[in-house]
Amino acid sequence: MAIEVKIPSVGESITSGVVSAWHKKSGEFVNQGEALLTLETDKVSTEIVAEKAGTLETKVPEGQEVKIGEVVAIIDDSKRPPEEKRVSEAKKAEKPAEKKKEPEEKKEAKAEKKPVEEKETVAAGIDRGGPALSPAVRRIIEEEKLEPGKIRGTGEGGRLTKGDVLAAAQQRGKADLPAVAVAKAEENVEAREVEPSGDRRFVRKKMSPLRRKIAQQLVMAQHTAAILTTFNECDMSTVQELRRNKQDEFTKKNGVKLGLMSFFVKACVEALKAVPVVNGRIEDDDFIQNNFYDIGVAVGTERGLVVPVVRDADNKSFADLERDIADYAGRARDGKLKIEDLQGGTFTITNGGVYGSLFATPILNPPQSGILGMHKIMPRPIAVDGKVEVRPIMYLALSYDHRAIDGKEAVTFLIKVKECIEDPKKLPLDF
Repeated sequence: MAIEVKIPSVGESITSGVVSAWHKKSGEFVNQGEALLTLETDKVSTEIVAEKAGTLETKVPEGQEVKIGEVVAIIDDSKRPPEEKRVSEAKKAEKPAEKKKEPEEKKEAKAEKKPVEEKETVAAGIDRGGPALSPAVRRIIEEEKLEPGKIRGTGEGGRLTKGDVLAAAQQRGKADLPAVAVAKAEENVEAREVEPSGDRRFVRKKMSPLRRKIAQQLVMAQHTAAILTTFNECDMSTVQELRRNKQDEFTKKNGVKLGLMSFFVKACVEALKAVPVVNGRIEDDDFIQNNFYDIGVAVGTERGLVVPVVRDADNKSFADLERDIADYAGRARDGKLKIEDLQGGTFTITNGGVYGSLFATPILNPPQSGILGMHKIMPRPIAVDGKVEVRPIMYLALSYDHRAIDGKEAVTFLIKVKECIEDPKKLPLDF
């Protein structure tokens, strides 16, 4: 029976994607639940798995854009898996081999006078590619390019069985798939439909779905919102000292380092509570006031910028925030974020300081009304109690939608963030 492999729905707003990598070739046998392809959309990359076992026949090449619901492959579940074929071949091959082996063992026993068990153990332990392997086992090792010396034999005297080598081949494939998939997906999406110019001074290539989406969102934000940015500076001395003093204890207790981002998430929550309008958004002729605090944290990846959302940040501890942020950052870099991870934020924080940025004006993340920009910490001379001191200073930038937020409210918000960072006792510290 032929089973159609269709592109599933991966989100309400997603209508198409790109087949960035086939993990199985046309004509290969696939097991149920095995990854067939990686689909890259304008928000996330996701793997499509086989619903049934059978022989795969692909319908579209890598790099092609496909619609949700489109048939991209056929699985013929009437075909037998290669393991079953090997079993029958192995039985046929092992019968004559056993007949030939009997006189050889008798001759060796007379000549060397050593137990058969000892010979099999030595052969299996030293030369598993030699005569100790059955024809079926040797064939699988050659086809799968395995190293017999690294496979643990479960047969008599430590000999390798067909099950041992098949399990090793399957395990190796599962271990290699994620890294290979991500690398191959990036390579195919980035390099597809490359058109070099006549004089080779430039190259034209298709933008990835994610890059196209980022471009659309940024232009939409500039066209629909009245974006204004206000700035301030923040003395990081107290936070840095607190982190130095508490780092070892915090890490031992929670298994994660105490970073800067958790402080800024908590500071933003306090500022949003003080100035609620920044936590809202405009929708048509209405203003929606959010009474929850889902904070987006921008993460830069090779594919582009993504903004996973930390849910209910006001109810989470510093350790919980650090774990969530680290988990999102890792999955973003590996291309494993889910569509749900990117939806529903009420406010966003972006840190250009990790790249060395000193000063920037962040663009809103629609439909949100505010975004905080963090920057590089630099030692600067400032006046403290009438004296000049060198302190670690970070410039802060708040971009906001002036249609919904007045200048007074924006400045009040940013000053509240500054005060919470310069005096962390104003934050709900739990360590």
